[in-house]
Amino acid sequence: MDIVARQKECLVFVEVRAKRGTEFGSPEESITPTKMDKLRRVAAHYCQTHEGIPDSWRIDVVAVEIDRQNQPRRIELIENAVSEI
Repeated sequence: MDIVARQKECLVFVEVRAKRGTEFGSPEESITPTKMDKLRRVAAHYCQTHEGIPDSWRIDVVAVEIDRQNQPRRIELIENAVSEI
């Protein structure tokens, strides 16, 4: 988990995935079911171990594609990319 933020009354966990090229899939496609489970567990643990946490939370993904000159070619925010179950 790269970022923990708050948007109004929602806690937002953000996973940032960056890749050069898409020959092996997009950045968001690199989040396997195993990684999704881990993100859910991390978010749940964070909520259990911190006080004053909003009732609602979600896991977003920021997908970054980088070109050969190390410049971002695409940056996309995917809200609620990993559902709670």
